[in-house]
Amino acid sequence: MFDEKGILFVLSGPSGVGKGTVRQRLFEKETHLKYSVSATTRKKRPGETEGVDYFYKTKDAFKKMIEQDELLEYAEYVNNYYGTPKEYVEEQIEKGKDVFLEIEVQGAMQVKRNFPEGVFIFLFPPSLEELKNRIVRRGTESNDLVINRLKEAKKEIDMMSEYDYVVVNDDVDKAVEKVKAIIVSEHCKRDRIENQYKKILEDDTNVRTIN
Repeated sequence: MFDEKGILFVLSGPSGVGKGTVRQRLFEKETHLKYSVSATTRKKRPGETEGVDYFYKTKDAFKKMIEQDELLEYAEYVNNYYGTPKEYVEEQIEKGKDVFLEIEVQGAMQVKRNFPEGVFIFLFPPSLEELKNRIVRRGTESNDLVINRLKEAKKEIDMMSEYDYVVVNDDVDKAVEKVKAIIVSEHCKRDRIENQYKKILEDDTNVRTIN
């Protein structure tokens, strides 16, 4: 029997490129995917569930996870820590589940250092002008913050070479279809399944020998 392991897929790109929208639309179509549950030190909000929305940790417990190298990536935001537990990702992959992580570029680079066997997808804006328009349409950032985000986006786009795939998000549905194609392609890669097929052949040889 061929028990295929899952794969960690990391979707990343500049702020405002539409990572969340693409991820949500993808999950509507690909129900087998597991979204990576993060750990956080912020308090649980009404309606949230442990292990579904977040793994809720004290700051001491989170710092211990950092010290013991139990996180694929982490960051501090508004006096709270957020991070991706390595154990959760590895458990899901061993069960044959594909894990999907949507994250900013700096976090993706942390993940790549700690989990290089993951598949890294860079979501690219059609143009910087369109990226600017998307950020402005949010209506949540001042003009100075928009300018800073665009400067950061230029730096992040220069890091595109660190990724395995690039998907232009000029149309959400087309971008989702491309991500789905990447998932299928990765599961068909020879180097991912060769060793498992060899084991199947060895087991079959042993059975024939016994008979």
